[in-house]
Amino acid sequence: MSRCEDHAPQRAYLCIMRLEETDYACAGHKSLHNGSGGGNGGENSNDKHRDCFLSRKSSTNGALCKLRFGLRSGGGRRHGIRVPKSTEDGGGEKGGGNSSSATTEESEKDPNSSDSSSSPSTSPADDVPKKDGAQLDAFKLLELSGLEKVDPEDVKLFKEKLCGYTTYWVTGQEPFGNLGQGVLLLGNLRGNREEVFAKLSNGVRELFDSKYDLFMVEEPNAEQQDPRGGPRVSFVLLRKEVSDPGATSFWQYVVAVTLFALTAGSCLELGISSQISKLPPDVLQYFSNPDSIEPPDFQLLVPFVDSALPLAYGVFGVQLFHEVGHWLAAAPRRVKLSIPYFVPNITLGSFGAITQFKSILPDRMAKFDISLAGPLAGGLLSLSMLSVGLWLSVGSEATDELVQVPSVLFRGSLLLGSATRAVLGDNAMRAAVVPIHPLVIAGWCGLTTTTFNLLPVGSLDGGRAMQAAFGKMPLRISGFFSYLLLGLGLLGGDLSLPWGLYILILQRDQEKPCLNDVTEVGTVRKVGLSLALLLALGVLLPLWDGIVEEASTSLF
Repeated sequence: MSRCEDHAPQRAYLCIMRLEETDYACAGHKSLHNGSGGGNGGENSNDKHRDCFLSRKSSTNGALCKLRFGLRSGGGRRHGIRVPKSTEDGGGEKGGGNSSSATTEESEKDPNSSDSSSSPSTSPADDVPKKDGAQLDAFKLLELSGLEKVDPEDVKLFKEKLCGYTTYWVTGQEPFGNLGQGVLLLGNLRGNREEVFAKLSNGVRELFDSKYDLFMVEEPNAEQQDPRGGPRVSFVLLRKEVSDPGATSFWQYVVAVTLFALTAGSCLELGISSQISKLPPDVLQYFSNPDSIEPPDFQLLVPFVDSALPLAYGVFGVQLFHEVGHWLAAAPRRVKLSIPYFVPNITLGSFGAITQFKSILPDRMAKFDISLAGPLAGGLLSLSMLSVGLWLSVGSEATDELVQVPSVLFRGSLLLGSATRAVLGDNAMRAAVVPIHPLVIAGWCGLTTTTFNLLPVGSLDGGRAMQAAFGKMPLRISGFFSYLLLGLGLLGGDLSLPWGLYILILQRDQEKPCLNDVTEVGTVRKVGLSLALLLALGVLLPLWDGIVEEASTSLF
């Protein structure tokens, strides 16, 4: 029906198709023409032309474009690349393992049938209605971005050898990822999901060694539950180069060390600030008066630096203990963590640290335990310092170590303010300043930072735990309300703005899925997370004057 113009045999890249009513141009694959003899009008030459071109039937028979896609896999719904729905059915040795074939000139072949002319690294054309221009080949885009694609022959082998009546019956497949770098296999479970996943994972390791990672995820846009109970599941096959996080680079270590030093400095600055009532007048005048030009003798600050070190050690120690908690929970599960990136904060000493997972998490339970281990460790240490500090604040033997703190500070937290008022007494809290031990400040700052990191949003510890316990959609909902409360200033008072910006800039993205992203964490962990979130809410909500007066009347 169509005819190609003459072109140089070894350098052909652009060919012109003569159609009955419309001319079409398409970018041919040069590799298909390399080595072909010039001037051949035989069958081999025509086959190469057909593989190269976008062909169109006459408008009287209906417009139909043939488009080669590097990654062939089913359905109208796509993860980043839109292609028509596959007609593939079945799984296993009797119907799920057929690979995609090359394009044809007039009639469509079964997309599940294999063709010896197709390359192992390419897959077939789909029929896509297209009137103007040509769509970009997905493989070309993957090659430009440096991402590794899944070999269609490996997908065929996976379905033939591993899928079937006793494991997972494949009914279709789709590209997975923004660039289609993975394959999402849709189908029906034929057994217990954990047992099927274990069998398929072992089979992938035996067939492909460490070439691929297999993920079990909830089926996207599933309209009903699995007949065996729970959500419908699908499996994702990804190259290990794509799914595994990269190694830590030299410059990342440089950034981490620099941030570590800056955070240590901000904690020391917090300790010096707590001694403000004891600073020499000329030093205080220099820092508080913008018109001061002549600097004071900074040697006078040396004694105050020594007295500020316990508070700095306490605040920074909470953050270090927080990270130790993550590492202690990750080590038994053989989960690798990145070097922590501490983020300084002049008000609290630190925002905490950003710690990435450097290996794929095995399941949601591991994600939950590792995520909450850090806040649990840091929170317990902070609570201990707060309790000891309050006890020392009322003891007569610690008078010389006490620092003067504005009483308005204790109205920033509903729980902490109420606990401090109960220990120190209402009369002490009504004064302009309150004498307290530095450990109270260290515990207060540590608990505030810990509870902020427990907010169920993004990739904060609380967000990761929420995603592991309840799933992605509840995390989106809780994240929306967290942003709303921070924006209104109802969480943390004056601290809400910097924390909101910190989350939006550095921690807004959700965590990547686990290998087994379907099996739930259990009721005990869900209840524990709910209680932790309630405690965090109590710490971050302010202690309003009405509540203070009502509590004072009822207690005293």
